[in-house]
Amino acid sequence: MEFVLSGVAACGACVFTNPLEVVKTRMQLQGELKSRGSYQVYYRNVFHAFYTIGKVEGLVGLQKGLVPGLWYQFFMNGVRLGSYAIIESSGYIHTNGRVSAVKTTVAGAVAGVVGAVMGSPIYLVKTHLQSQSTSSIAVGHQYKHQGMTHALVAIYRQHGILGLWRGSSAAVPRVSVGSATQLSTFSSAKELVFPANSWLVGLSAGMISSVVVVLAMTPFDVVSTRLYNQPVDPLGKGQLYKGFTDCFSKTLKKEGMIGLYKGLGASYFRLGPHTILSLFFWDELRKLYQQFR
Repeated sequence: MEFVLSGVAACGACVFTNPLEVVKTRMQLQGELKSRGSYQVYYRNVFHAFYTIGKVEGLVGLQKGLVPGLWYQFFMNGVRLGSYAIIESSGYIHTNGRVSAVKTTVAGAVAGVVGAVMGSPIYLVKTHLQSQSTSSIAVGHQYKHQGMTHALVAIYRQHGILGLWRGSSAAVPRVSVGSATQLSTFSSAKELVFPANSWLVGLSAGMISSVVVVLAMTPFDVVSTRLYNQPVDPLGKGQLYKGFTDCFSKTLKKEGMIGLYKGLGASYFRLGPHTILSLFFWDELRKLYQQFR
């Protein structure tokens, strides 16, 4: 039940934040491996990107990748938050009755690795679909998928089962860092704010966690997006990057530290509300379940 509640909570947050995920993905791919001023800027900032996509592609464009996004949230966060909830319920994260920062970090990272591996194929497809756009505002490599199922089948036929896990080398550090940061700060913050039974506990702790998560996770998120979306040769090997370290170093060399924090505003507007909403829904659903079980 912990896995189901966690997945449902994450899906609830995804419905509201998916448009910002589309914006974030496009901004992270814009000017890929190009120095500043040497490429056309279609998306000046998060608000301009939101307006541009809405104007050119309509509301449908802002919800691209919603179906795989929901499946990804259900499986990845269902496994991640569900695993953490079980670890938390077992008493592992506490030392002498208080939350241990080290133990919550380790538990969050482990839960994140499991979730990242499970959800990687769907995240791959989600990234492809969210980057797809009309030629007038296209950034990054453009795949021609017709939907989630078509994409999964096409990738499997071309590159086999391993092709579906392409980019997971970036997904694991991305989610493990994000998960460790998110869950450790969330658990610690819950001890510091408001009465224990107030609904404001989960909401406020989620707000605190969201800021820390975005700052820690954005460079890994940029690398992950680019590895998932890069073109590949007939053997399934990336044509731009060999792996996580290569992508990280090339981005830093060509675009500087700013390149690793591309789409930071969009990342917060997406990851911030998603962190707050998913952790809040998760906390409240678990309380309801405990009351009625």
